[in-house]
Amino acid sequence: MDQSREERLAMEVEGGPVNHDNPKQKKRRDEDELEEKASIERIFESKEVPPWQNQLTLRAFVVSFVLGILFTFIVMKLNLTTGIIPSLNVSAGLLGFFFVKTWTKFLERSGLLKQPFTRQENTVIQTCVVATSGIAFSGGFGSYLFGMSEVVAKQSTEANDAQNIKNPSLAWMIGFLFVVSFLGLFSVVPLRKIMIIDFKLIYPSGTATAHLINSFHTPQGAKLAKKQVRALGKFFSFSFLWGFFQWFFTAGDNCGFVNFPTLGLKAYENKFYFDFSATYVGVGMICPYLINISLLVGGILSWGIMWPLIDARKGHWYPANLSPSSLHGLQGYRVFIAIAMILGDGLYNFLKVLGHTLIGMYRQFKAKDSSTTVLPFAGRSSPETSPPPPLSYDDRRRTALFLKDQIPTWLAVLGYVTIAVISAFTLPHIFHHLKWYHIMVIYIFAPTLAFCNAYGCGLTDWSLASTYGKLAIFTIGAWAGASHGGVLAGLAACGVMMNIVSTASDLMQDFKTGYMTLSSPRSMFVSQVIGTAMGCIISPCVFWLFYKAFHDLGLPGSEYPAPYALVYRNMSILGVEGFSALPKHCLTLCYIFFIGAAVINLIRDLVGKKRAQFIPLPMAMAIPFYLGSYFAIDMCVGSLILFVWRKVNRAKADAFGPAVASGLICGDGIWTLPSSILALAGVNPPICMKFLSRGTNAKVDTFLGS
Repeated sequence: MDQSREERLAMEVEGGPVNHDNPKQKKRRDEDELEEKASIERIFESKEVPPWQNQLTLRAFVVSFVLGILFTFIVMKLNLTTGIIPSLNVSAGLLGFFFVKTWTKFLERSGLLKQPFTRQENTVIQTCVVATSGIAFSGGFGSYLFGMSEVVAKQSTEANDAQNIKNPSLAWMIGFLFVVSFLGLFSVVPLRKIMIIDFKLIYPSGTATAHLINSFHTPQGAKLAKKQVRALGKFFSFSFLWGFFQWFFTAGDNCGFVNFPTLGLKAYENKFYFDFSATYVGVGMICPYLINISLLVGGILSWGIMWPLIDARKGHWYPANLSPSSLHGLQGYRVFIAIAMILGDGLYNFLKVLGHTLIGMYRQFKAKDSSTTVLPFAGRSSPETSPPPPLSYDDRRRTALFLKDQIPTWLAVLGYVTIAVISAFTLPHIFHHLKWYHIMVIYIFAPTLAFCNAYGCGLTDWSLASTYGKLAIFTIGAWAGASHGGVLAGLAACGVMMNIVSTASDLMQDFKTGYMTLSSPRSMFVSQVIGTAMGCIISPCVFWLFYKAFHDLGLPGSEYPAPYALVYRNMSILGVEGFSALPKHCLTLCYIFFIGAAVINLIRDLVGKKRAQFIPLPMAMAIPFYLGSYFAIDMCVGSLILFVWRKVNRAKADAFGPAVASGLICGDGIWTLPSSILALAGVNPPICMKFLSRGTNAKVDTFLGS
């Protein structure tokens, strides 16, 4: 009886005859066939991988610079409004592909194309853009850095003296970012093989970005990308023009569509209204449903229930004659209860991720010691144990190329030590109350914390950079002391720590993306360094434009209230001066919400993923405690649009939803550039559209008629 082709193949693989009834062999054969079909690298097998120097092209960095400015404006706007920043990796990868593809097509037609556009170059662009715009977040322009300013300090009655204030200035902001933003990159470079190859950490965002870039460079993916860019362009134009149209009606305070009392005037007074923001509708389409619902639940709990009840205790719990912005009144409850929830959530997740990290490392090293897992290219074998499952074709090819271009460990160590010394010498000249020994202590512990954050991010996709920053606020602030500018020292230390751990996890995400697109670790590292350098200049300049153009920047109720600036400053005050600044019963409520945030997170972990999707996230619930629910309503509208779209046509919604959302965010975000220029030039909107109650309107008519 003749054997089939599959049987002969199986015989060769297994080294013996095949039994039709052997389920193990059948399963193995099915897995081999499935792998053959699912292999990404088989598709690109005929394409030569360019050397790492050729992956770093001039056109890639020109496009990265342009997109870096665009995304910095978007992140800066989100920073200064609510502080909620969605992942912009899809937008960066898509727009990078579109711009360079258009560029290369034009050169190809004119016969001037010397180097084709590869997925490695696309990965370099995406890495550089995300590194550039990431500085707008880790630079603290909406949190610790702006929290040092006089504008924010005046909103607190404590620690608002000259030694605890440092107003923004382009020179010191750029200098500060340059001396703190590169340390994180050098701190984790020696660990790239352990994280990516040995531990095989997933890095969900990096993996998703790699799949996206790989798909762009297949014939079918290129066609889809073209359609996605077209959809992004349409909604970019709509969002930009909608922002321009709204500008005409904002001639005074509380004017325009952003103050439209869509749910009634009483609801508007309690921050419940739809403000027609294309940005947050787009953000809502990107963020998971649970985050948007959590924001709405937090808004209802605070502005719908708690604040009206506490307001009714005016005169008993706090003096009735205080200004609305005083932290000794109702504003104090809003800010400090929000801080308690953020700290409770942050502490729980820190311990959770740390636990995952330690358990994961223990298992990895235990497996390594018992030789049950042989790491690739380690040259280890054990006759006493069964051989490990063979690596797939994709993994073999990716591992070989990932290990080919090494970044010398001595370079990473030398870079870290050199920048640490320069930083320890420079930072005390920028912040006089932050001493060199404070900085050296941070730099001694920073590599360990950067590793923990990068490892935890690989397991959970959750970067705890802001949590490590808060840890530095309390430790360094208390160490410096209230009489020696401890508030300012704590905020500056927060900036140092946040920059280190944030860039470390970002770089490891990029290494994962590079691993899956056959991009060299060297090109990833150089791209991240160049992107970070761009961000150190672009982000302060963009913030400076906002700072000069909008004179009410950072004030509650303004277009750009920068809520986290006040939150971070008050954390620093708490760390230095204790709880004496809190109004009556506020500390008790803070304890309740701190514990409540941790308990809710624990319940979410205990009930399993299926049930956890119906339990709100405390971190998301905390944001509207201070700001209100208006942006949460916008985001829920975005969620509703995506939900209905998926019901009608799921495939189309999944393919084009991120592009439409990115268009809405980018268009409204980039409108801030011309609106800032108009404000600086003294060009004011011609119309004020305001909404009044019937009684107030009658009084206005009577006054105008008299």
